[in-house]
Order: sequence, then C-alpha cells, then structure tokens
Amino acid sequence: MLGSRRGRPSLIGRAAGTAARTAVITKTATSVAGSSAAKQQARAHEAELAHAQRLADVGGAAPVQPAPSDGGDPLDGLRKLNAAHDAGILTDAEFLSKVKERLG
Repeated sequence: MLGSRRGRPSLIGRAAGTAARTAVITKTATSVAGSSAAKQQARAHEAELAHAQRLADVGGAAPVQPAPSDGGDPLDGLRKLNAAHDAGILTDAEFLSKVKERLG
C-alpha cells in the first residue's frame, strides 16, 4: 500500500504533539523572561539606592560649593570632585555639571 501509515502516528497526532511541546516551551520562556526582568529591576533599584547613599556621603563629607576667595586653593574643590568621579561616586554627567557650576 502506497502511503500507509501503519505503525506510525497520524499526521494529526504528530501536529498535536508538536503544538503541545511548543506551548510548554513558550510558557517556560515567558516565565524565565519575567523572572529575569524582575531580578534586573531589583538590581537597578539597589544600584540607585547605593548611588544616592554615596552622593549623600560625599555631600556631607565634602560639600560641592564654590571655592572660597579667601586665598584658599581654588583647584582643591576640583580635585575633590575628580576624586569622587574616579571613585565612581559621581557619574560623568554629574561630574561635568559640578565642574561647570564651579567654573561659573
């Protein structure tokens, strides 16, 4: 018999099996993606909190204000800003804005 499917699953049965496997794979991928996104969001939030704490620490220890004109070294404030930037406390944008603020 030409085209006999004796002993093998029918095309409908194979298609149903393929659809079921695809559904399981899709559900697993969706679950993993959601879990990854939640973890990534939590890490970003923790990084924001740590950055805010570092800024608060620097703000209390070394206030970023214009250098006094009483004969003090005007570059001292810029050196402190540079040290905070090198330590990763200030981002590039924050560092540049503070430098521009100091230089007037």
